[in-house]
Amino acid sequence: MNNHEELTPTNSASRRRFVWKAGAITAFAAIAASLGLPLFGKKNKALPQTPVKCGTVRMLTQDGRLVDIDASLLTANRKKVTDTELKNWIKK
Repeated sequence: MNNHEELTPTNSASRRRFVWKAGAITAFAAIAASLGLPLFGKKNKALPQTPVKCGTVRMLTQDGRLVDIDASLLTANRKKVTDTELKNWIKK
């Protein structure tokens, strides 16, 4: 027991410093998170989006690609496609 009692006063100062430093780091991280500051690394930049022209319509091709088509090229007489026509049109 004497050996344990002798180590306690020297360890208590280092423990206090460790607890104080851990508390300071935690407080800094909490403040930075609440303010929205980046702590590590860079933020992901948004990818530039392709501009869509005003007179275009997005349509799906038979092979599954999405393309923009000028609206003036489409015919005015539109009709709904039936399920059977759609199933026969799609290429797998």
